[in-house]
Amino acid sequence: MRIAFIGQKGIPTKQGGIERHVEELSTRLASFGFNVSVYSRPGYTSDQRKSHDFKGVNIINLPSINSKNLDAISHTLFSSIHALFQDYDVIHYHGVGPALLSFIPRIFKPSAKVVVTFHCLDREHQKWGRFAKWMLTLGERAACIFPHETITISRALEKYCQYNYQIKTKYIPNGVAISQNENPAALSDLGLEKNNYIVAISRLVRHKGVHTLIKAYGQLSTGKKLVIVGDGAKTERYVGELRELAKNNPNIIFAGQKSGADLTALFRNAYLFVQPSETEGLSIALLEAMAYGVPAIISNIEENQEAAENLALEFVNKSPEDLKRKLMYALDNEDIIQALAARAKIRVEQNYDWKNISESTADLYRELAANGELVLTEAK
Repeated sequence: MRIAFIGQKGIPTKQGGIERHVEELSTRLASFGFNVSVYSRPGYTSDQRKSHDFKGVNIINLPSINSKNLDAISHTLFSSIHALFQDYDVIHYHGVGPALLSFIPRIFKPSAKVVVTFHCLDREHQKWGRFAKWMLTLGERAACIFPHETITISRALEKYCQYNYQIKTKYIPNGVAISQNENPAALSDLGLEKNNYIVAISRLVRHKGVHTLIKAYGQLSTGKKLVIVGDGAKTERYVGELRELAKNNPNIIFAGQKSGADLTALFRNAYLFVQPSETEGLSIALLEAMAYGVPAIISNIEENQEAAENLALEFVNKSPEDLKRKLMYALDNEDIIQALAARAKIRVEQNYDWKNISESTADLYRELAANGELVLTEAK
């Protein structure tokens, strides 16, 4: 069976939850014997060839209009048109913005099945202006109307789609794949010591709430440093605001984007992981922190609560004052937070395994093929 993924920036992942999701899913589907293609933006991937292989997945680089408002939708348009002339059995869109154009293969390539994964409520992200938010609202509706099947990655999104668009979606969550390979120099290069720092790992965009964390940490008296891992995403003004908030505190470290063994080391050796997001789909970074056995503090949004299931400390969303109180509690009660973390690790291992998630997705593709007029193309 031939599968195409459209909507993500590309793989291998540099940053971004959707990109991590697509990388983990596509490479596993390829290992199952599916012929998988992932459309990528040249500005994201380091390999500029039009087509190349990554872990058995065919990466197709197509251009985009490189601006905040047009990058994703223009790349989705070019990818959708390109896909019409390929022999794909399933065309799988990721995100409600790209879902706006999922009608293209639905109308012009009836031989293929169309799937959309609803990752999060993008219109709630503060970086978007009024017009973009309106378009993303239309994208939500498109994600629930155009495809043959809509996947939601959290129970909260499943309920949202059922209530607002009266459709039953297929729940297939994000997963976790942790590495045993870590680079000890990742700590020493940043002046860090094991168990002596608090870490936040996310894109530096406003809805991730990093400003709330910096404000809360700035009110503490602690020798544990705060390490912020991640870069902006066309959000230079916000990144500047964060640096301004942190400028008088030498214990706040902006580590930049990290991956591989460096990121593993920063996860494994942290005293505490903080997820201050104001809105989420289902945070892979939070799931990874719990999978590594790191105690967590989360904002009390429904998606974070779903992931942690009472096994993390919670603070009132957007409240630096309440987050400060929870940080102080965590710093004073290591035994309690470590006990929660041990239980959270087991929960993640049982519920968010990428192998099971990939098999569920493969089963969905097969069901779509069996229930329709789809004639499967032999993988080449």
